[in-house]
Amino acid sequence: MAYEHAVALTGGIATGKSTTANIFRERGFPIIDADTIAHEVLEQEREAVARLFGPQVIAADGRVDRPALGTIVFGDAERRRELEGLLHPKIEARIAQEADALDALAQPYLIDIPLFYEREAYPIERVIVVYAPRALQLRRLMARNGLSETEALQRLDAQMDIETKRQRATWVIDNTRDLPHLQRECERVAAAMV
Repeated sequence: MAYEHAVALTGGIATGKSTTANIFRERGFPIIDADTIAHEVLEQEREAVARLFGPQVIAADGRVDRPALGTIVFGDAERRRELEGLLHPKIEARIAQEADALDALAQPYLIDIPLFYEREAYPIERVIVVYAPRALQLRRLMARNGLSETEALQRLDAQMDIETKRQRATWVIDNTRDLPHLQRECERVAAAMV
């Protein structure tokens, strides 16, 4: 069965999914990183992206200018759907291919999928939600990405509310404190997964 041993790792933007994934990786869990795959697919499709969104989304080095593209798609839901329509089928195919290889090992592995609930594209039953309340997400996102409050709110509003994700989770990892607390939360969930 596809995704038989998979556990989805999700949350909201700036909740700490990457740090959480790294903690699980250090503990020996294989990780499929949907963001890494998405960035690779975006670059592979840069010509199609330029046709859809104009040459201004291609940087001088020939790579996709992700901040410029983000300004367009996070400010316009229809444009975001166009981009998703181009990229998501290819991203989902790559994730499925990697998941098949890991399922053959018959051990739990994580798929870090920021838009797991939004996309509803993966038949994964067990889900970890990395949680931080919206106000903390907003502060972290503005500080991390140098965004204005308006820009950060656009990105937050493009995702399902973190409280809704939290209610739907199999396990919730609280990331409202420091790194040692997050590590303890990961250890608690890792023990429950096996």
